[in-house]
Amino acid sequence: MSQAATRAYSDLRQEILTGARPAGTRLREEELAETFGLSRTPVREALRRLESDGLVRLVPHRGAEVVRFEDEDVDELFDLRCLLESHAARRAAERGDTDVAALRELCERMEHLLHDLDDSGYEQITRLNMEFHRAVHRAGGRRLLPDLLSRVIDVPLVRRTFHQYTAAQLDRSFAQHRELVDAIAAGDGDWAHAVMQSHLRAARASLGRTPPGTSDADSPAPRTPGERQGQ
Repeated sequence: MSQAATRAYSDLRQEILTGARPAGTRLREEELAETFGLSRTPVREALRRLESDGLVRLVPHRGAEVVRFEDEDVDELFDLRCLLESHAARRAAERGDTDVAALRELCERMEHLLHDLDDSGYEQITRLNMEFHRAVHRAGGRRLLPDLLSRVIDVPLVRRTFHQYTAAQLDRSFAQHRELVDAIAAGDGDWAHAVMQSHLRAARASLGRTPPGTSDADSPAPRTPGERQGQ
């Protein structure tokens, strides 16, 4: 890819992952070219790469749109996560060289954000959570496993799971992070495997089911921190 196409890809990918461009949003080459100050050729390259990432769908005679994730897609994503991430957690525990201190520090940083939670706090928790999971992936595999897992966690719906959580669900999730680190520190692969599976199943359950005929853009906005604390 050209430097211009790489920049368009990076910027547009970030907008999709953060929800700035929700599922179903039309992506018109001419509008994107104007937004990014580029010609249409690098924008077209960027869209093709985003299609290969599974984030964009190219529709003949209509152009591109941000991919919509149906319940079946979400189920499949979390099934894959359960298989791959629980395997990574087991290996991270059994290899015995995982940087446990770094994982504990990430836990502490996420927990600290609970004291003053706003939209910025949720974004920071999301970023730290991704960093935590990627650290486990790297500890459990050399290259192939982390690369495979990046395809099933770098999707908007997965990245923004925390935006759907109540305060109690956040507490539970962080406690599972702590237990996972304890299992890895103890070198107990079976324990780490079980904790990761439980953690991911709870994350999937928090997303609920999408009513027929709706899309991500139709979903209610995340509750405010005050509403969360009142539950």
